[in-house]
Amino acid sequence: MQKEGLLAPNNRQNRGIRYAMNSIMALNVAAAVAILLLDARFTLIAGAIAATCSISVLVVALAATRIAVQDMQEHIALFEQARDSTRQIEELFAMTDMLQAAEDHDDAGAVLMATSDRLLPEFGGALYVFNNSRDRLDLAKAWNITEGFEPSPTLLPGNCWALKRGKPHINDASSNTLCCMHHLGSAATVEVPMMARGQVFGLLMLAYDGPSAFTHLKGIRRIARALADSMSLALSNIALREKLRTQSLRDPLTGLYNRRYMEDALERYLSLAERTGAATSVVMIDLDNFKRLNDDYGHAKGDAVLRDVAGQFVGALRPSDVVARYGGEELMVILPNCGVEDAVSKAEMLRLRIESLSEVHGVPISASFGVATVPETASNAADVIPMADAALYAAKEAGKNRVVAAEKRASSSDGTSAAGPRLAVTG
Repeated sequence: MQKEGLLAPNNRQNRGIRYAMNSIMALNVAAAVAILLLDARFTLIAGAIAATCSISVLVVALAATRIAVQDMQEHIALFEQARDSTRQIEELFAMTDMLQAAEDHDDAGAVLMATSDRLLPEFGGALYVFNNSRDRLDLAKAWNITEGFEPSPTLLPGNCWALKRGKPHINDASSNTLCCMHHLGSAATVEVPMMARGQVFGLLMLAYDGPSAFTHLKGIRRIARALADSMSLALSNIALREKLRTQSLRDPLTGLYNRRYMEDALERYLSLAERTGAATSVVMIDLDNFKRLNDDYGHAKGDAVLRDVAGQFVGALRPSDVVARYGGEELMVILPNCGVEDAVSKAEMLRLRIESLSEVHGVPISASFGVATVPETASNAADVIPMADAALYAAKEAGKNRVVAAEKRASSSDGTSAAGPRLAVTG
């Protein structure tokens, strides 16, 4: 019933057509009456009038039919457009619902690609997101890649007009549009920045490789903007979750892992080492005379020294090693698959790196190290940290700025083990 009402001709047109038809039929009737009543000499004239009226009826009927067909076609087009809009809205709602479950950029990119393939199957696409330092955008997802559309792995914000203006921008060299410096290939593209809470989180790029590309891209700007709006909220939520996760695991000053994460990581590494028989070492580090440095040069200098020490550790150790801020100026390193001798060597290397910071900051900087290893010096996680801490205090008592390792375990006849710190070693 709703569709029939949508396709019904205009009532004013219907009244006009009926009025014209009735008038012409009245003329026909009058002509027929004239033929019967008038003299024979007027019969020819009346016949001509009747023929003219009949032709007029046919012409008006044809015109009315053409108008009705055109009006029906317009209403059908409006109906199809409304149906397409409804389908697009349903797809966008489904996309928004799926994005709420996206945990990272890969999940969000997969949802975007699936929705774009359903709504815009003839268009290629790419999703770019900012890296952590926000100095470039990395390609997170690309789909429907052709010879004319091959998105680059990275792009710079300063080379993109859409990001600089904060508005959608069309790159079409064949139409002599102003193109971004990163635009490559023969395909025309529309780029839409993804913004949420006043911050840009990424860039949506849709491409069309065919004739009349500029017209096609202008026609999909509304859908592109809707896709970008949905994605921007998802990327914002992902960034917020990552920030909260980082804050729960890392120390805000140094960027190192915090004590909570360190304890979980140590338990995990020791459980794995117990199954494989590999050694796991723990190195405790304490910056020498750090309180005096804060008192003499201020806490800003102390914070700068801590950050640089953390940077030295991260740059010198393996990705599998765990560096954590244990508390205050005390740090801790977990070295999986590392025996006590290797751990002592690494600790000595770190000691020299910290000592080299003295020239950079213009103040004396050094640290003391204590090393303990499971199973060489300790039997489990409950012993290894106290042993490394005892070795650290031994290094402090021996004059600071040195590395001390805990004594290796010595098995007695009754199966018990004895352990104690020994002065070492280096420094």
